[in-house]
Amino acid sequence: MINVEGLTKSYGDLLLFDDVAFKINSGERVGLVGRNGHGKTTLFRMVMGFETPDAGLISVPKNYRLGYVTQNIDFKAATVLEEGMRGLPPDAAEQHWKVEKILFGLGFVESDMTRSPSEFSGGFQVRLNLAKVLVSEPDLLLLDEPTNYLDITSIRWVKRFLKTWPREVFLITHDRSFMDDVVTHVVGIHRRKLRKISGNSESYYSQIAQDEAIYEKTRLKNERRQKEMERFISRFRAKARLANLVQSRIKQIDKLKTHEKLERFKTLEFQFLQQPFAGKYVLQAGGLSFAYQPKGPRLIDDFSISIGPGDRICIIGKNGSGKTTLLRLLAGELTPDKGEIMRQPNVAAGIFEQTNINTLVPSRTVEEEIQYTNPNLDRQSVRNICGAMMFQGDAALKKVSVLSGGEKCRVMIGKLLGTPLNFLLLDEPTNHFDLESTDALLAAVDAFEGAVVMVTHNEMFLHALAERLIVFQQDGISVFEGGYQRFLETVGWQTEAIEHGGASQPVSQADNEGYRDQPEVSINKKDFRRLRSAIIADRGRALKPLEDRISTLEDQIVQSEAQLEALNEQMQAASNSGDGKKIVGLSQSIHECQNRIDEAFEELELVAAEADRKRAEFDKQLAELEASKPF
Repeated sequence: MINVEGLTKSYGDLLLFDDVAFKINSGERVGLVGRNGHGKTTLFRMVMGFETPDAGLISVPKNYRLGYVTQNIDFKAATVLEEGMRGLPPDAAEQHWKVEKILFGLGFVESDMTRSPSEFSGGFQVRLNLAKVLVSEPDLLLLDEPTNYLDITSIRWVKRFLKTWPREVFLITHDRSFMDDVVTHVVGIHRRKLRKISGNSESYYSQIAQDEAIYEKTRLKNERRQKEMERFISRFRAKARLANLVQSRIKQIDKLKTHEKLERFKTLEFQFLQQPFAGKYVLQAGGLSFAYQPKGPRLIDDFSISIGPGDRICIIGKNGSGKTTLLRLLAGELTPDKGEIMRQPNVAAGIFEQTNINTLVPSRTVEEEIQYTNPNLDRQSVRNICGAMMFQGDAALKKVSVLSGGEKCRVMIGKLLGTPLNFLLLDEPTNHFDLESTDALLAAVDAFEGAVVMVTHNEMFLHALAERLIVFQQDGISVFEGGYQRFLETVGWQTEAIEHGGASQPVSQADNEGYRDQPEVSINKKDFRRLRSAIIADRGRALKPLEDRISTLEDQIVQSEAQLEALNEQMQAASNSGDGKKIVGLSQSIHECQNRIDEAFEELELVAAEADRKRAEFDKQLAELEASKPF
């Protein structure tokens, strides 16, 4: 129902899109992906009519209504419920139950309905704006990072809501699991072009990687052939008897399609430095209690946990329940009212917490901020960390004061990289990251050998990393010994009843089924290692003949190219001596040699593609096995 044609947009010398086109058809839920700064929000704003393209047209049907969430707070009603009802369409202006249903799903409770919107935090005020858009039932719902202000139970509710949305959705999010659960199609901004595919983000990025691999192989092949033909032309242009061969090669060069070398995009690639740890426990906490006011509510009450040197623990729960407070207690940034925290003396801890970006000194450069973290680092090491955080070259000299929120988060991660650690404490580290950067962070945390305690609402991280959970629910705080999938199946999330804000009740088994990546398989460590070894062995047997063939073909190409170079040298000598008979024979040999090279390259492309396909199949099997690990 939205048709984009010939769209071009630039800011000064920065070209975002160049003659792009796509459609959003009836009933499609489309995810928009692309690197930070490549124009996702700009495209959204052009669809909404807030920005004008340099060229092209965005066609919207008559009476087609767009709904989008604004960050501006402009509440006019006295209560939350009345403000939410302002979003209802005219023919449903009195249907307050629709508003209540959505507000409860977004984390509001019955007692909130009569409170003033101004009493709530900024995050809940944005939720109220989201509720007003959802109840307005627009034809196209545009959502730009909707999960930033939502807790995990609200995110899960919004997933279910959007999957049953009867009209169109256009979505930007850094939460890959959220996007992949919701969308039917993906539009990607890549190299100033837009491409739309059916499926999720994994399908999109797999297709892009495959296309670029083929493009690069073709470019190298054409470049090599062109150089060989240019060398032949330059050597024999003056030889009258070789005029036909020279002209033939000139025509071949003209027919060769020019492939520019692809720009290499910098992606976060880093590892945390490891500090050895030999103890049995990194930290032991017993009987912890904490409240911010002496007579205020206790966010933490009689909580105990022991954290081992390789633990992967995720803290989950609704916003405001005390997750960040617990993380700060474990990090030593807060002192418990009761209880004790014992940390081993050789623990080297690093904490990333959202509000910590306020500790960055605005007048310092990125390089200086990382240097101040560890004065023992030499400048080259600091520059290496800056580069890993995508501050290459002069970008490392940018002042903190001019950085975006996402860039400041990368500086905070960079500060952690500057010191060897054996204990990581992370509070929602993926906010402000794009999908590629989020994937890189997940890989770095997974590779870290020390203990990790992380607050996150990202279900992809929970499925991939969590081996134990600290769970904040309405009935208190508890430790769940197991992964996130097992938690969903055996405990589940307690939620406020949607109908009129009734008593809390557990999420049903059916509610959880939509969030299972793979069925849980009960296996012990021995069986897990046996199955993993079997998959790895099968992978080796399947890939070895393909890899051997790839190696053989590469050797053949090298040898044939060396032979071709020798034949060309012989051709030059024969031409200089005027040996016509020899020239004819060498021409035939050169033609046959070039054909062997071309055939080898064509086979190499096919075999390499088959190897990539099989490798992806076995990687998927390993990932599914990891997801079923119950320990």
